[in-house]
Amino acid sequence: MTSSPTFRIAHIDTGQNLRGGQRQMLMLARGLRDRGHEQIIVSAEGSRVEDRARQEGFRIFSLPQSDPGHALGILLWRQQLRSWRPHILHAHDGRGQTLAGLASVGLPVKRVASRRVTFIPSALWTYRLKYSRTCHAVIAVSEYIRDLSVQAGVPPERITVIPDGIAIPPELPGAVERSDLRSSWGCGESDLLIGFLGASTPEKGLDVAVAAIGLLAEKLPRAKLILAGGEKAQELPGSEKSRMRILNLGPLEDLGRFMPGLDLFIMPSRAEGLGSSALWAMAYGLPVIATRVGGLSEIIVGNETGWLIPPGSPQALAEAISQTSADRSRLTEFGRRGRRRAEGFSADIMVSRTEALYRRIVGGAIAKPI
Repeated sequence: MTSSPTFRIAHIDTGQNLRGGQRQMLMLARGLRDRGHEQIIVSAEGSRVEDRARQEGFRIFSLPQSDPGHALGILLWRQQLRSWRPHILHAHDGRGQTLAGLASVGLPVKRVASRRVTFIPSALWTYRLKYSRTCHAVIAVSEYIRDLSVQAGVPPERITVIPDGIAIPPELPGAVERSDLRSSWGCGESDLLIGFLGASTPEKGLDVAVAAIGLLAEKLPRAKLILAGGEKAQELPGSEKSRMRILNLGPLEDLGRFMPGLDLFIMPSRAEGLGSSALWAMAYGLPVIATRVGGLSEIIVGNETGWLIPPGSPQALAEAISQTSADRSRLTEFGRRGRRRAEGFSADIMVSRTEALYRRIVGGAIAKPI
């Protein structure tokens, strides 16, 4: 599918690892490439983002590793911007937006900034400057992030809500696939396998998940916590008793080697801009127990596609797991409903909405910043 006219778009993300935001940038870039747009991906030299973008055949520009302050990188990138003349400069992280603003001062390019994290600096003037005066549009991944941004001083008319997208599996996993995957983990059909996907950073609530599994030792002796996305050798929190009921798969590229083996997915976050891991789980037909924080309540419909609980409470999580797992047919039905809801967050929808925003700002609908 090719749209007309096409744009030249420079994406920037300065992260070293390949986490949710970086994956979303690459997903967007793939979708835009399929629609005929020219793109370049700007990333830190030696980062996993750079490596993946190169593997996927994208044109790349690397910010020199020997330049921690990025002064040289800004200068070199500005030279390239002047010659390539992109229509859109899209920053996918906070530092990237700072670099984009500095590298493109005075150049005829429209600047877009994506916001998906809940962090807002105590010095609000820096936030207002970055997202009000140095970009033409701000993409918030949820209404929650939009509201935070408005409270921090970003003009509401400059913000567009575009939730993160996911690739919807064409069909739900079959019984053989499920059984083979569980067997590879040393688990049987009678085990209750609970999935957790993400880093071990405090806001993700891994400590809450581990503690909840410990509380369920007597009531649900066959319940096990399956971790993915973090480091394989990471030291897990909690007691030895809790850790004995945990399998850590480590970094994972293919969710098809994780989600189909699960019965239930949990997301006990303390903070979450949207919660795309929950969307991935729903796309695979899994019911979700998540905390009532950030954008998660915009994804999960309580008592229909999953359950929402208070944050920071292992007891509340353990009780929710115990109550919901008592009826396996209910888990299956909630999973089906969740998949239908996840279809409204497809990657194609996200790409279409972003492309529409590009067209709007290139058309001059939003006032030019300094």
